[in-house]
Amino acid sequence: MNPLFMVAATLPKVVPSAPVTALPKGAVPPTAPLVPQPMPTTWFQMHMPWFTHGLAGLFVIFSISLIALLAIQTTKQEGLSGSIGGRVESAYRGRLGAEEQLKRVTGMVAVGFVIVGFALSLTGI
Repeated sequence: MNPLFMVAATLPKVVPSAPVTALPKGAVPPTAPLVPQPMPTTWFQMHMPWFTHGLAGLFVIFSISLIALLAIQTTKQEGLSGSIGGRVESAYRGRLGAEEQLKRVTGMVAVGFVIVGFALSLTGI
């Protein structure tokens, strides 16, 4: 016979007893420990969480649309002088072409991105 089996057979059998708790009689023990959640710190976070989350959603939408608009624009390869000075246009604009409309929409989205980012930083999120 194996000596390990003989040693295991000679050890006393220990039966675990019921755990001792500080709960009153009839109370149901908690199933999971309660984890404290961080409290909101600014007035906007405490009273208007929908506002801060809405601003965060707008910020994401503006950022994705700004990336897409900048990616589809074509470059003119004008160099440094063209980017600083721009080109000379007449006072009469007429109808805007597709490129000019795309530049105008990109500018509006960029301004919206900055404004929403600033408002979002003030709310403390």
